[in-house]
Amino acid sequence: MDGDACPVRDEVFRVAARHGLAVTVVSNGSRGVRLPDGIRRVIVAEGADAADDWIAEAIRPGDICVTADIPLASRCLAAGGHAVAPGGRIWDLENIGSALAGREVARHLREMGRETRNAAFTPQHRSRFLESMEAVVQRALRGGAAPPRPMPDFFSD
Repeated sequence: MDGDACPVRDEVFRVAARHGLAVTVVSNGSRGVRLPDGIRRVIVAEGADAADDWIAEAIRPGDICVTADIPLASRCLAAGGHAVAPGGRIWDLENIGSALAGREVARHLREMGRETRNAAFTPQHRSRFLESMEAVVQRALRGGAAPPRPMPDFFSD
């Protein structure tokens, strides 16, 4: 799990406990967040992409990454893993390309002085996340990892 400011930590812990899955929380510092027993914490060096780089290098086919970071989700999919956004979006090889393109458009608009905002996190997002996480866990447990495939490198961070 990309642990920096993740709004669904407790939900991840509950789903993982129900299925007996290991969880690793990766962050750029302890952030004062207390983790339940049995949860692995990895603290990486400060830096914009240090946590993302660690996750992308460590993820294996069938692993699940919880992240709102679209480029990280893309890297996880390319490695054969799964990716779920805290709002419940399941990233896959069919939708990640358009998400990367949309992210680039939003970045360009911000550079031009336009304001772009993400929607506030709601109870509906939390509910959608739980449904999506359960679906992805079931797929991963059945061995439904996406086969590794080079992802287009259209955009960089």
